Amino acid sequence: MRTFTGISAISIMFILFAVILSGLIRDAGDAQRFNTLLDKKINVSDTRLPEASVFLDKNGNIFAEEQHPFRISLSSKEIPAFIQELFITSEDRDFYSHNGFDMSAIARAFMENAKSDGVEQGGSTITQQLARNLFLNNQKNYKRKASELLIAYELENTFTKDQILEKYLNAIYFQHNVYGVEAAAEFYFSKPLSKLSKGEMAFIAAIPNNPSKYDPFIHFKDTKKRQERLLDLLAANNKLTVQESKSIKQERITLVPYKKRNQYPDYASLAKKELRDLIAAEEGYSQKLQSANSSIRKKAEEALNARMKAVLQSGVVIHTNLDPDIQAAASTAVNQQLNGQPEEGAEVVIHYKEHRIAGVVGGRNYKEGSFNRAYQAFRQPGSAIKPLLDYGPYIETFHAAVSDKVSGAPFCENNYCPSNYSGSFYGDVSLKTAFTFSYNTPAIRLLSKTGIQRAFSYLAPFQFEQLQPEDQRLPAAIGGFTYGMTPLELTNAYSAFVNNGYYQPARAISKVTDRSGKIIYQWHDKPVKVWSKSTAEKIKELMASVVENGTGRKASIPAAYIGGKTGTTNDYKDFWFIGIKDDWLAGVWVGRDRPSSMQSIESSVPHLKIWKKTIMGR
Repeated sequence: MRTFTGISAISIMFILFAVILSGLIRDAGDAQRFNTLLDKKINVSDTRLPEASVFLDKNGNIFAEEQHPFRISLSSKEIPAFIQELFITSEDRDFYSHNGFDMSAIARAFMENAKSDGVEQGGSTITQQLARNLFLNNQKNYKRKASELLIAYELENTFTKDQILEKYLNAIYFQHNVYGVEAAAEFYFSKPLSKLSKGEMAFIAAIPNNPSKYDPFIHFKDTKKRQERLLDLLAANNKLTVQESKSIKQERITLVPYKKRNQYPDYASLAKKELRDLIAAEEGYSQKLQSANSSIRKKAEEALNARMKAVLQSGVVIHTNLDPDIQAAASTAVNQQLNGQPEEGAEVVIHYKEHRIAGVVGGRNYKEGSFNRAYQAFRQPGSAIKPLLDYGPYIETFHAAVSDKVSGAPFCENNYCPSNYSGSFYGDVSLKTAFTFSYNTPAIRLLSKTGIQRAFSYLAPFQFEQLQPEDQRLPAAIGGFTYGMTPLELTNAYSAFVNNGYYQPARAISKVTDRSGKIIYQWHDKPVKVWSKSTAEKIKELMASVVENGTGRKASIPAAYIGGKTGTTNDYKDFWFIGIKDDWLAGVWVGRDRPSSMQSIESSVPHLKIWKKTIMGR
């Protein structure tokens, strides 16, 4: 009964196949007819495969990658002839002569399936396997097999044989979420396919036949045996001499497991965030994300997430401004200074003339996927806001000189009566003295005289994400905000002072290209004038005085120019230093994730030491 059932199935399948084949020939080129025979509409010309994307530092070296899955596509010219021959000989010897399917192979498979009363052998050509990998699943039933034949036929009528073989060798599965011959070479031997020996090529070619059975890490001996069978097959088909086959078999195979490149996870984290922002800006999501309609925002968010995933699966190359030396110096400075302490830290280093983010530290011993304090931590800025909100707007509005006087006496308005950091009060002092020693009451008076609304207008170009309408009040003069700013935001904002009053955000990404180098995305930022050149020069003079004589003097090092501004929030919950040395601008924040007093370490000035170690160690 079992044999009869199998033979009946064979007969039915042959009749079905004949009908399908005649229909294909009759309707050749009719895509609509082709899709009516399938469960879903399929565009066989779209054979794009998801593959790994990489992040490059400023020197063009890979420092991080996204594997969804791990695939690196090659052109047929880049795939060695030997490995092409291995797969043709072992999988489909008549590849260059059939039209997508091999009737004799199918017949043999049907006879074997009749014995088991099911679909045990597929008799699939390389084209059929490609059809399955691209558009179908691996279920073993006759309906799926019929679809596979249809799609294979269409693939043969759409692409050349060499194109089909290329797509197949980039599509096949090698276990461990690895797809394609190039990724397999990297994953199992940590080198590109072009650098593999013939023995190593034959070894990885053994895996796809049954990836779990021939997983080299678990079943090395089985994989080696199949490798030798493949080499025997090449010899039997006169693709190798018996002596060549024997020599290749004797090659020692040593696996060199691949290690995912993720050298600077905090910088990669920022680069991914920036890539998402870049896609949103370039493809029109930004406006919808800012819509007052929550439904529109939600749909835009979902669409952008899907688009981001698609881009990262398309094998793009993200070229960044990462400077490995600066990144290493900044990471070392944060980790050493805060080692064994409950405090956390973040740092951003910018080459302000070229608008490049050269280094980012997201926290102590930062790990992939962790909270990145450099761009995700919104903290009160303390006195670090004074150049941007108090002194800059005041000098710009009144063309004040740094020698002009302001009162350091007690200030009280509508029950708001702040004190100076030291608890002392002063008479009239120069703007330079007030700035150098970070007096509070003079800063509040400057904001009040300029006008809160006018002063806040100078913050608009910096696009502080969490700036709230209710922040427009006097306490903001000394850092009293609802949420505050991130280290990246605040550091970026200072760049206007050292770029002659013009602001252009520094970026982590310089461009995004495909594998051939074609640019896909690129920032198109243009400088915006915030301050006059005169105001910018005066603020630079004030910041130089801070490092020379004031609250930042422990950061002082010899330089053509050095300056900066410190910031300490109420109850010592945040320590800031934004400093400039020559062409470099670096911002450091030190605090606790759950804000609490750090008065016990105030005198050790960890923020200044981190900044100094970074700048001197770059």
